[in-house]
Amino acid sequence: MDIDLKSIKNELEEKEFQYLSEFATKSKNTKGRKQARIEDYPIRTEFQRDRDKILHSKSFRRLKHKTQVFLSPYNDHFRTRLTHTLEVSQIARTMARALRLNEDLVEAISLGHDLGHTPFGHCGEAILNELLPNGFYHNLQSVRVVEVIENMNLCAETVDGILTHSWGYKPKTPEAQIVQYADKIAYINHDIEDSVRAGVISEKDLPKDCTEYFSMKQTARLGKMITDVITSSMDKPKVTMSEEGWYYVTKLREWMFEHVYLDPITKVEEKKARNIVKSLYEYYTDKLSAYCNKEDIPQLVTDYISGMSDQFAIRRYLDLFIPKPLAESSNDDALYKRIQDEIH
Repeated sequence: MDIDLKSIKNELEEKEFQYLSEFATKSKNTKGRKQARIEDYPIRTEFQRDRDKILHSKSFRRLKHKTQVFLSPYNDHFRTRLTHTLEVSQIARTMARALRLNEDLVEAISLGHDLGHTPFGHCGEAILNELLPNGFYHNLQSVRVVEVIENMNLCAETVDGILTHSWGYKPKTPEAQIVQYADKIAYINHDIEDSVRAGVISEKDLPKDCTEYFSMKQTARLGKMITDVITSSMDKPKVTMSEEGWYYVTKLREWMFEHVYLDPITKVEEKKARNIVKSLYEYYTDKLSAYCNKEDIPQLVTDYISGMSDQFAIRRYLDLFIPKPLAESSNDDALYKRIQDEIH
């Protein structure tokens, strides 16, 4: 039986106009991609295609071995950057579905928002920020991953959402606004759970007014944050949260920074991680001076190091700086391939 494949995509696009909110971003109305694309199997909408490109990328797979909060965890129950990303996606999709916004675009942004994150979490980001003349920001690096390093050729709306998921940016779509909230809701709640599991804090330590407002129970707290965004944003052009809800979210986040994220006891291993990233950066900066222009080196080295998983960064450090009985072949093929691409 002959099937008109293009009719599948057309039907999906038409359903968006029939069902989604008037404020939703419709796939058919995308601002498009930087590069023209050959229509091969036209059964997916443009945002579904973006989601799949990200899901099948190498940078997405590497997230499974990148730190969320606790460095290089051997306990399988602690979050990694990958499981954080999946939780952001789930929360964002829940809110998008309730608000009748474009769930495919929300999912694509969610899956791609942390592709540029460094090994060792925000510790790795902080040391690269100190080393680079113009600083380092993982949202900007995530955009570089999808546009340059892996050249995924994503839709403009997806790239905008990846860029603006960090607070302080102004997303151009309500779907990207959802991901801004979902990212914070996800990490506040799962970082509390991981910190309790690690014995760093107990739930009784949390600010009393926050637990009274959201609940001491993890699922209830998470649910109230999500429903707050939904009820505050229903049938409105902008995704937002109630003033009271946002006050307690912000207070809980600030408390986590003071007692978990920046606490010297919980971050005792960070000095080692910072030294690994710094040593690798200095080594490759010096090494590449014989191969390419001086002004190109910081970006090349940053691309290489920020793409490393925790485990790969540790292995490279051991290979380069820890004596071993027999010489082993270099595992820097990806870096030198990048150099050759830049030269040619």
